[in-house]
Amino acid sequence: MSRKDFESSSILVKDIMTQAIISVPGETTVFQVAKMMEQGGIGAVLVKKDNNLKGIVTDRDYATKIVCNDLPSDTSVEKIMSTPLITINFDATISAAAERMTTKKIRKLGVTDNGKIIGLITSTDLVTQLSK
Repeated sequence: MSRKDFESSSILVKDIMTQAIISVPGETTVFQVAKMMEQGGIGAVLVKKDNNLKGIVTDRDYATKIVCNDLPSDTSVEKIMSTPLITINFDATISAAAERMTTKKIRKLGVTDNGKIIGLITSTDLVTQLSK
């Protein structure tokens, strides 16, 4: 798939997103989330507050917020999560998702259906699709 094909693609976010959502309460420690990410081989965990998804903690957050600021491992994820969670609708094109990631300078988007988070799409998902 060439860049031109990618940009004019009719492939939708729902076609390549990850539907498995892993979320934790905001009180969960950064150590607990790091263990979950390591064991699950994942790069992001969503954060809930009052049963609503409010933010995301990514592997990059560990480098830029925890390690660089020498925060203790018992810090709650709500203190370091990226919020608000940037989202895109499930029926948007993958080109629109790539553009949103680029303009927001992020690598992961929550995917919504009628305002409800139903999955995640990552820059890796887009690169994988581009390489097909």
